[in-house]
Amino acid sequence: MSHFLDRLTYFSQPRDKFADAHGVTTGEDRTWEDTYRNRWAHDKVVRSTHGVNCTGSCSWKIYVKGGIVTWETQQTDYPRTRWDMPNHEPRGCSRGASYSWYLYSANRLKYPMVRARLLEHWRRAREAHDPVDAWSAIVADDATRRDYQSVRGLGGFARSTWDEVNEIIAAANVYTIKTHGPDRIIGFSPIPAMSMVSYAAGSRYMSLIGGVSMSFYDWYCDLPPSSPQVWGEQTDVPESADWYNSNFIIAWGSNVPQTRTPDAHFFTEVRYKGTKTVAITPDYSEVAKLSDLWLHPKQGTDAAVAMAMGHVILKEFYFGGSGKARPPYFDDYARRYTDLPMLVMLKEHRLQTGETVMVPDRYVRASDFSDKLGQSNNPEWKTVAFGETGEVVLPHGAIGFRWGPEGRADGGQWNLDARDARRNGDVKLRLSLLEGNTSEVDSVKVGFPYFGGIPSEHFTNNAQSDVLVRTVPVQRIVLGAEAGRRETLVATVFDLQAAQYGIARGLPGELAAADFDDNTPYTPAWQEQITGVPRDQVIAVARQFAENAEKTEGRSMIIIGAGMNHLSSTLGS
Repeated sequence: MSHFLDRLTYFSQPRDKFADAHGVTTGEDRTWEDTYRNRWAHDKVVRSTHGVNCTGSCSWKIYVKGGIVTWETQQTDYPRTRWDMPNHEPRGCSRGASYSWYLYSANRLKYPMVRARLLEHWRRAREAHDPVDAWSAIVADDATRRDYQSVRGLGGFARSTWDEVNEIIAAANVYTIKTHGPDRIIGFSPIPAMSMVSYAAGSRYMSLIGGVSMSFYDWYCDLPPSSPQVWGEQTDVPESADWYNSNFIIAWGSNVPQTRTPDAHFFTEVRYKGTKTVAITPDYSEVAKLSDLWLHPKQGTDAAVAMAMGHVILKEFYFGGSGKARPPYFDDYARRYTDLPMLVMLKEHRLQTGETVMVPDRYVRASDFSDKLGQSNNPEWKTVAFGETGEVVLPHGAIGFRWGPEGRADGGQWNLDARDARRNGDVKLRLSLLEGNTSEVDSVKVGFPYFGGIPSEHFTNNAQSDVLVRTVPVQRIVLGAEAGRRETLVATVFDLQAAQYGIARGLPGELAAADFDDNTPYTPAWQEQITGVPRDQVIAVARQFAENAEKTEGRSMIIIGAGMNHLSSTLGS
């Protein structure tokens, strides 16, 4: 009101000028400004973070007045990690800055809510039965069960009490255990990074009732599955600041500015060092506009892009397709740090055409040999390879070396040193059976399943044979004890992979691509029909990615999104 009255008497108010009329003082009432000052007033500042549905754990200054959060700002006291790295701060995002709105929002869930139809059936059943029988009466009756299940996704929740919902959950669990078994109950707990108490309580409950305690990675979908499958580790990956150490980054299905907002500045800042960035995503997302090149395959087809890139890299950097020898860095890395030299058993398989081919079976293990290669501790979990001179060796690093009794003979061998665990000497593993002495090497037809020809309403398929029969170099080895001695055909993972990718190696009758324009799985031309990505772009990105890795010894990086993790995983590890 005071401000309104001031406006009415605006021209009659006294004014004093100062500073050569550059300034004017007036007598108008300014108490109306206190409304805004009070909005930002606070009694104290505390440190906190936003742990709900976010693992960023950004540090925030929370301004509190009378026990109520009034506003928030980002903390600016993160320690400097290294002189040549950007600061981690400021960490935070617009969602965090507005988090206090959610605290006091009318939409915030403050009480247990149950679907109204289910709650009505439950209360009626409880009048006549104990809790477990009441739940049985609901789910065992098809009409009753269908009545509340048919409206899922349509809202219709009613407020309940904690005692009532706890009773419903307990009754449902007991009924399920009695009827179907405890393993039919699957539970998720909050991640340990959010709350160790909540995580321990939930996982402990599932364990006590015999249920399945799912990993928190299954909950929010960011575990690269190929990483633990190959290495036995969950996520031995660098933090986001390591993006700044890369010279070539592919953001594959990961919308970094949106999903990793507090870390996105490392992605943008490293470009000032000359790092090339490529986005592979069907939509023109935030990360696409920050990248030098945007590849946009049709949704659900990025695995074909990955296979084509692998074809280019294998042909040009491992098999001399670019006219130069295999880079020593790549060669050493593949032998020491991957499963490419490991031996895989082959077994016979009859195709629908009546033709008999070999197919990959499983890794050869120390336990397959008559003496278990001298291993008493976990021989079933130790893979083998051929050494440089063709002998069977047991390289360090298999998961079987990881655990066992104290003082075991293989203690200290769970590492990736290039050493033979049996003889404790240096060893150079064979990547391919075509290396060195090949007098005992033969070749056979191996069948690989092909799924790119399955028709889809979402993208164009590339019809080929359902089974790709390709030529693979193999060797026979003797396995088993005296009573069960047998000869088995084996191949290295590397040779199987090269055949799967359709790399021409001069083997008799191989189904291999003549060049990148050949419509043979898995060439750049082959993927173009499925994904819509021009083959020249795929060739260029794959070639540049590998060239940079060769020159910088590995400073090429892929930032992987959840879809890439779970559906493709072709380059996941």
